[in-house]
Amino acid sequence: MKVLSFIRSLLVSIAGCGLLSACAPGPTELVVYSARNEEHIQPIFDRYSAQTGQTIRLITDDAGPLIERLAAEGRNSAADLLITVDAGVLWHAAQLGLLQPVDSPVLKANVPENLRDPGNRWFGLSRRARTIVYSTERVQPAELESYESLTDAKWKKRLCLRTSKSVYNQSLVAMLIAQHGEAQTEKIVRGWVANLATPVFANDILLMQAIAAGQCDVGIVNTYYFGRLQRDQPRIPLKLFWADQQTAGTHVNITGAGVTAHAPRAEAARKFLEWLSQPDAQAMVAAIDLEYPVSSAAPADPQVAAWGEFKPSPLNVASAGELQPAAVRLMDRAGYL
Repeated sequence: MKVLSFIRSLLVSIAGCGLLSACAPGPTELVVYSARNEEHIQPIFDRYSAQTGQTIRLITDDAGPLIERLAAEGRNSAADLLITVDAGVLWHAAQLGLLQPVDSPVLKANVPENLRDPGNRWFGLSRRARTIVYSTERVQPAELESYESLTDAKWKKRLCLRTSKSVYNQSLVAMLIAQHGEAQTEKIVRGWVANLATPVFANDILLMQAIAAGQCDVGIVNTYYFGRLQRDQPRIPLKLFWADQQTAGTHVNITGAGVTAHAPRAEAARKFLEWLSQPDAQAMVAAIDLEYPVSSAAPADPQVAAWGEFKPSPLNVASAGELQPAAVRLMDRAGYL
């Protein structure tokens, strides 16, 4: 299936260019492989091109096919930059040797240490939290505390979760392992499963709609999904609660990028990454999908800022990749589907 996925991806890109020879980038054209949807990334590219004159070719697909494509292309790849969501995915790409270290004082200054690869092979561009969402009609915020508190008996048949197949939940559990160890994290996950009100959901939007409809009262979601739903339904009776504020802090993850291992235009890719880390670009990168900037010098979108300040976990998000296999095995043992 992976081979077929790569072939489909390759054929689509060829068809989009016409003849294969027409796909070859110009000598100065920056080529970006992106797992972000075009509408979430193209306006940023357009601004950079307008400011610098740098032309950019964008090729989009899911993260898995893009990583397979990079691996298959090897030294012949035209890609200069890989952009994708989730630190676990970026960690995996780096472990496969598909990204190269970038020694940049600018990136080190603008991107917090815990939001970049310890080996400088990838860097966070925007930040999202995965935290608790609750019904304002049936839950008081004083009843909530932490991810672990959702195992309490009072949440029996009141909790909704997204499937464990979601990389976002795999990364959350991986980070809980980094914080608590496997044994305690397995107790937490088993407690969640015991409190489920419904079968798991395919995505965060369906989960929140279930809470609004009264099928359950609390859940765990990415903040930007909450933002999208809130934008479409301003009166929806849901709010975010920042988990673990008295202890380790709320789990965060990133959208990030790295220069590819065989980038033909590595210097241009580095300059683009540095530009993306600057405050003006950071504000745009984060606001376009209701995320948080990674740079403390950039303001959050007003809708995002209205959710309030929170203490994020200081753990390096690389743990989401390092511990993801253990997290998947743990969720399977706990009966989390």
